[in-house]
Amino acid sequence: MRQKLENRVAVVTGGGSGIGKQVCARLAAGGAHVEVLDIDPQAAGKTAAEIAAAGGAAAVHRCDVSNRAEVEQAIGAILDRSPIDILINNAGIAHVGNVENTSEADLDRLYRVNVKGVYNCLAAVVPAMKARRRGVIVNLASIASSMGLADRFAYSMSKGAVLAMTRSVARDYVDHGIRCNCVAPGRVHTPFVDNFLAENYPDRRDEVFAQLEQSQPMGRMGAPEEIAALIDYLCSDDAAFITGASIPIDGGFATLKA
Repeated sequence: MRQKLENRVAVVTGGGSGIGKQVCARLAAGGAHVEVLDIDPQAAGKTAAEIAAAGGAAAVHRCDVSNRAEVEQAIGAILDRSPIDILINNAGIAHVGNVENTSEADLDRLYRVNVKGVYNCLAAVVPAMKARRRGVIVNLASIASSMGLADRFAYSMSKGAVLAMTRSVARDYVDHGIRCNCVAPGRVHTPFVDNFLAENYPDRRDEVFAQLEQSQPMGRMGAPEEIAALIDYLCSDDAAFITGASIPIDGGFATLKA
């Protein structure tokens, strides 16, 4: 039986850990050749090795998405070998704070990775997709892109920009066969959560972790595998009639907690 992503080339930024790692594994399991981009080449290499061990195909590129030259070099190297069918803009960083305790450096750092990083990858990949009149793009937004969350000033700013870029690209290239959507996760149990708890609540990690889970309507955080499953669907031909959408995957948080 033909795999639904067979013979397709997928670029995944931030593929070395968390949601990005699971997205790489899921797309590879569907038959895609996955190009793993990450600022940490060792983490990206581990992802690629696990894909290979499972019988999939992957390649590694060390890339800081905030650096236009590095993005162009990585994407150029891929395009020299094959077309790019799928782009997953997953790389991103988080920040906790309101406008008063968010420094200019904090804001610039979030902007460079979460906003400019997405722009850099879009600018490098879209022309090639346009020339072929086909392509799928999925950006990682957040429920923070469309609702007010406490102490997420800079992060919300950056994810709001991702949502706006998603809709703009979808509109500008719908006649060129390019679909562009974003997913909007709620709280997901990733290494960021564990590191945040270890740094800020070293003596109360289990207690605070339980509080974070219970703050979700479903009583738990999402799993990276669940986000990857939605992205996998959006990349497939099953989602051929979906573009310009922001799809929440948040355990009901945006609607049931609002």
